[in-house]
Amino acid sequence: MARHFINGQWVPAASGQTLPVINPSTGETFDTLARGDARDIDAAVAAARAALSGAWGRMTATERGRILTKMGALILERAEEFAQLEARDTGKPMSQARNDIQVAARYCEFYGGAADKVHGQQIPYLNDFHVVVLREPYGVTAHILPWNYPAQMFGRSVVPALAMGNAAVLKPSEDACMTPLAFSEVAKQAGLPDGALNVVTGLGEEAGAALTAHRDIDFVTFTGSPEVGTLVQKAAADRTLKVVLELGGKSPQIVFDDADLERAATFILKAITQNAGQTCSAGSRLLVQRSIYDSFMKSVAGRFAQSTAGTPEQDRDCGPLINAAQKERVEGFIRRAREAGIPMLAQGKVADGVHPGGFYVAPTLFGEVPRNHQLACEEVFGPVLAAIPFDTEEDAIALANATEFGLLAGVWTRDGGRQTRVAKQMKCGQVYINSYGAGGGVELPFGGVKKSGHGREKGFLALEEFCTVKTVVQYHGK
Repeated sequence: MARHFINGQWVPAASGQTLPVINPSTGETFDTLARGDARDIDAAVAAARAALSGAWGRMTATERGRILTKMGALILERAEEFAQLEARDTGKPMSQARNDIQVAARYCEFYGGAADKVHGQQIPYLNDFHVVVLREPYGVTAHILPWNYPAQMFGRSVVPALAMGNAAVLKPSEDACMTPLAFSEVAKQAGLPDGALNVVTGLGEEAGAALTAHRDIDFVTFTGSPEVGTLVQKAAADRTLKVVLELGGKSPQIVFDDADLERAATFILKAITQNAGQTCSAGSRLLVQRSIYDSFMKSVAGRFAQSTAGTPEQDRDCGPLINAAQKERVEGFIRRAREAGIPMLAQGKVADGVHPGGFYVAPTLFGEVPRNHQLACEEVFGPVLAAIPFDTEEDAIALANATEFGLLAGVWTRDGGRQTRVAKQMKCGQVYINSYGAGGGVELPFGGVKKSGHGREKGFLALEEFCTVKTVVQYHGK
């Protein structure tokens, strides 16, 4: 689909150039994308600005909500088609791709229902004044999406911005962006006015950089690496723009000796194999109380040994990594850990019958990982789990917080007091107790601290991120 979606129309790149779309399961090209640059970004931002001055800007919150709700219904009508597209684009198992499409539709439903429920307030002040606080859209919002969850991220980032009445310009990742392009057509079918949503594809250093540096955008949201997030924030700072950043994590799962160990072991495997570990919220550090470390790790290792990476159609524990560079990066972490003498406790397998050109890495478990080793500190973004023993509750808390990241944490214990104590001391944005992850968690505010970024997505808090506050002070006399 070598076209951008700008002002309600499919248009080629101004340069006429294209990029290949690679199937991670085979390493083969299955489509092409328009290679956008600053000229395409200019056109998209101009279309968004015009929409704010036109039909989109005049639309009521209730009308916006109806359009988004209809988008959700239209996505569900074509759910299997979109799931097949998502699986081909990302390589993820079909069950995960189907769930991602359901979650994308749920974002439309949730924010469609919420669009007319973001209220201002009246402030009691002096008797001869009337004071109200209004919530208003920023204007043109820029959205730069990652490649790991293109369908979900469209719903998570773009839909709440539209619900608040902003006009959006989206630059999805060149590695996986087919469903956001397809959803833009769905938005038009649902009645979204031309220019309210624009999608420009291309490379980050070309189209993405042009978007974040554009002088006529009012807000930026970015999900990706901390290194690129820093560049995005610097570009926005030149114009004093608000930025929401979600930049990854090194999330701990803390298992105490009184936990439901069977349930914990099941969730621990899923939390690192989900999307082949290419998840910012992956539970990539396993912290286990020393008194149960040996026995519990045997249980976890047994599950890893039975795990399998395969094609979307095989629907195994995980699929391939997104591209050759990512495969090489993850294999580098595994190689360096082995060279350092860190025990590999278990490794799954790659299923028979996969294409030899696919980017597969089998789920891998290491332990005891030294606390200062890169495997314990850096985001691998692959199906690799680092296990580390701890001694006391205080030790577990210190170890859990001893990274540059702060996105999620899991706490496994039956002790109610400990659950609360540990959760309150975690330096992160979400804490799960005797569970991990929420199947999309559309309603649950999500985001991080420290190097994991700032700002919140999901839930009602996302709507507050996508609007600004205006205080109106009226003197009416006595």
